[in-house]
Amino acid sequence: MLIKSEWNGKPTFRAMPIVEACPYVEGIYDPESKVFVFISKVKRNTLQMLPKLDEYGTPITGVKGNKQERHKLEVFQEYYVDDADSLKSLFNLLVINKEFDYLSFMNA
Repeated sequence: MLIKSEWNGKPTFRAMPIVEACPYVEGIYDPESKVFVFISKVKRNTLQMLPKLDEYGTPITGVKGNKQERHKLEVFQEYYVDDADSLKSLFNLLVINKEFDYLSFMNA
C-alpha cells in the first residue's frame, strides 16, 4: 500500500507491506535524489567498516579519528528505481491502491 510520508523534512510517499507474502520490507521515494528504493526480503552478506569499540561500547579514538574494523553484516537487498514508467509497472504489480497520486511527489 502506498502512503504519504516525510523524508528529511520533505513530503514523500512510502510503500508498506500489508500481507506476509509481500516481496519487500519497505519502499520509500527520496524526493531529493528522485529515486524510489525497495528494500526486499532477500538478504545478502556485505563487508562494512564500523567503529572499533572498547569494552563499554565507546568508539576508540586514534590520531586520525575513530578507529575502524571490517565486519561481515547480513543486510536486506535494495533495489533503486529512478524511471517513472518502470515504477508505474512495478506499482501495477505490487500495489493495491493504484489510484494513489505518487506522481505529484515525483514531479514536485
